[in-house]
Amino acid sequence: MLAAAHLLRFVTAPLARHIHMSRPASAKVAVVLSGCGVYDGSEVHEASAVMVHLSRGGADVAIFAPDVDQMHVINHTKGEPMEEKRNVLVESARIARGKIAALSTLDVAGHDAVILPGGFGAAKNLCTFAVDGADCKVNPEVEKTIKSFHDAKKPIGLCCIAPVLAAKLIPGCSVTVGNDQEEGGRWPYAGTAGAVGKMGATHIRRDVNEVHVDTANKIVTTPAFMCETKLHEIYDGIGHMVKEVLDMV
Repeated sequence: MLAAAHLLRFVTAPLARHIHMSRPASAKVAVVLSGCGVYDGSEVHEASAVMVHLSRGGADVAIFAPDVDQMHVINHTKGEPMEEKRNVLVESARIARGKIAALSTLDVAGHDAVILPGGFGAAKNLCTFAVDGADCKVNPEVEKTIKSFHDAKKPIGLCCIAPVLAAKLIPGCSVTVGNDQEEGGRWPYAGTAGAVGKMGATHIRRDVNEVHVDTANKIVTTPAFMCETKLHEIYDGIGHMVKEVLDMV
C-alpha cells in the first residue's frame, strides 16, 4: 500500500504542477473610492457590489483613495452639512476594512483595470462636478489615474455619477448615466446627461440593469443609483459592468 501511494504521488505531481501553471493569472484591478457615504463619499452599496463581483470574478483587488479633505461632511440622517472635517482616504478605509493606500501610490503598470464606484463623493471629492457641472475640475491624482489607464489601453469601469469623470477627461468618449428624462422621478439626476454632452462626450441611454461599453476607449459604465429602484437591480447592473471590465483584461 505504501509503495502504491508513493507511485500515485509520483505520477500525479507533474500533472498537478501542469494544471497549476496553466491557470490564467488573476486580473489585478484597482478600485478608487471617494469617502464613505452616499451624500459625501462613495455610495456604500455600489462599492460593496463592485467588490463582491470582482471577488466572484477571481480578481486581485487593491483599493485606493486620494489623501485629501472631503468637500464637506453630511449628516446622513438629515441630509445637512456638519461643522467638521473628514479625510477621503481615512473615510474610504471604512469600506476597504483598512486595506487601502493613497491614490498617489497607484502604479498603473501593476494593474490591469480600474473601477470607480459612484456616490456624491465622486462629484465632490474626486472632482467639482457637484458645484461646477460641466465646467468642473478633476482632482490631479484622479485625472492622472484615469488618463494613465486610458493611455495604456486598460479598461475603466465607472457607475452612477462617476462617468462624468471620463466625459471630462477623455474627449469624444461615450458613457451612460441612465436616462436624459426624469420619467416621473425614476431618474432624478437626468440632467447629468446634458452635462455629459457639454463636456464633449456622448450620452447613451441605458436602463439600470444595463451597461454601455465604449469599445474604442475601453470604458464601461452603468447607471446604478442614478435610478430610483430596488437594490438588487443596482447590484445586477454593477455585476454586468464588472464582467465587461474583466472580459477586456
